[in-house]
Amino acid sequence: MPALVAATVDRYGDRLAVVDGDTRLTYAELLDQAQRFGAALVASGVERGDRVGIWAFNSAEWIVALLGLFEAGAELVPVNTRFKGAEAAEILARSRVTTLVTVTDFLGTDYVAMLRASGVKLPDLRTIVIARGPAPFGTSSWSGFLAQATDEACLEAGRRSTAVSTDDVSDILFTSGTTGVPKGVVQTHGSTLRVATDWVAMTGLAAGDRYLMVNPYFHMFGLKAGILASVAAGATMLPEAVFDVDRVLARVAAEQVTVLPGAPTLYQSILDHPDRGRHDLSSLRVAVTGAADIPVELIRRVVDELPFPTIITGYGLTEGGTAAATSLGDDVETIATTVGRPRPGFELRIVDGDGAEVPAGEPGEILLRGGSIMSHYLDDPEATAQALSEDGWLRTGDLGVLTDAGCLQIVGRSKDMFIVGGFNAYPAEIENALLRHPDIHQASVIGVPDARLGEVGMAFVVVRAGAATTGPDISEWSRAQMANYKVPRAIELVDELPLNATGKVMKDVLRARVPPATTP
Repeated sequence: MPALVAATVDRYGDRLAVVDGDTRLTYAELLDQAQRFGAALVASGVERGDRVGIWAFNSAEWIVALLGLFEAGAELVPVNTRFKGAEAAEILARSRVTTLVTVTDFLGTDYVAMLRASGVKLPDLRTIVIARGPAPFGTSSWSGFLAQATDEACLEAGRRSTAVSTDDVSDILFTSGTTGVPKGVVQTHGSTLRVATDWVAMTGLAAGDRYLMVNPYFHMFGLKAGILASVAAGATMLPEAVFDVDRVLARVAAEQVTVLPGAPTLYQSILDHPDRGRHDLSSLRVAVTGAADIPVELIRRVVDELPFPTIITGYGLTEGGTAAATSLGDDVETIATTVGRPRPGFELRIVDGDGAEVPAGEPGEILLRGGSIMSHYLDDPEATAQALSEDGWLRTGDLGVLTDAGCLQIVGRSKDMFIVGGFNAYPAEIENALLRHPDIHQASVIGVPDARLGEVGMAFVVVRAGAATTGPDISEWSRAQMANYKVPRAIELVDELPLNATGKVMKDVLRARVPPATTP
């Protein structure tokens, strides 16, 4: 990463790198600040291979801290901004973080106070740096921390940055934990570089682009397909602290944003905004989205109603980066119904429960092998062995189908699939069918116990504003649209679906709402 930043500064040093409120940094200025931060880490006692946590919203300081810790030869541990004190403390303790960059005034929340109130001991944590907000006792303000950088520390940081190799650990990202305890995914500088540079090749991201960053930086999408991809291309980064559709629309128009990736909910919010037409969105050039449960009809609306000439749907995961994506020349049908083909350097197989490859058109678990597959799970050799074969194949836990044209369709998570009277039912397939109903805004399907069939589908549905559609109406409509075993036997209308910070539906939260003995 330090070599990547240096190369970008050589090419685009005078170009604008970051726009965040009143902060405007060129790439040369960004590198200067990153080097100062790296030197401050060295002066504070951070050694090569120490872990630095960042628990903060998207900001210029986040970017500086990231590039700065790489300069110091440290490893990144980002922390989910939605975590409470005990959840964050668990991540910091498990990864033995020595320095934490955080904030004390995010949406009325003081992260330091939450951390200290958690009761979790953090014997490795020596330094807390406050990127934004007042610095409480025992912490360092941002400017105060940077002031610790001495000439000697700058020289040492310079030596470390040039010594970083592709095999050194760059980051430990913890999985979302929507289906269990988060696992720490260990990646190297080499694998991380592949993710960032391939994303540039995939999207055509270039030095003239202005990238509005809604995806949180603690997630692979925001970090590697966001910050690091922008650095690789020399693009301008415009961080967004929180997703607010009004602010996004206004900022696209004011800043002439060209690149706007995000979860499907981002585009859904833009499409449904009543004042969308009052904002000049004509500068938008690239849209990139993807999810295991991406609504097909949503993509069709993006194609038809928004100005993006380039729309890419892809499939990626923390353990492997972007594994598959549609291409710039793909037709609307391919973009709407698949996540494209494996990216260069990736091998992909679809297998049954015994590990045998299944024919095209048949669903099975997705296996991946390539240069950006994770090194291992942190301190968890058993989970590593279960997920990663000796010859480098990653078991993703995702279910997919390969079309005759070689494109990948995602049908859900293996843990989400349920069996109705002997028939395999895939939630993503049912959800996409439900979204064809004109009154349904969002839908999520889970399997629940049934005395006769073993399991049946239960749908949680958000209807469009003003719609009078009822659960029985949707059930009747579904019976005319899909095979009987796919029809949800229970439908609960809800005001909203529980989403994590990256826009994924938290199905464990939905399952917790259904008593174990429920038989719809």
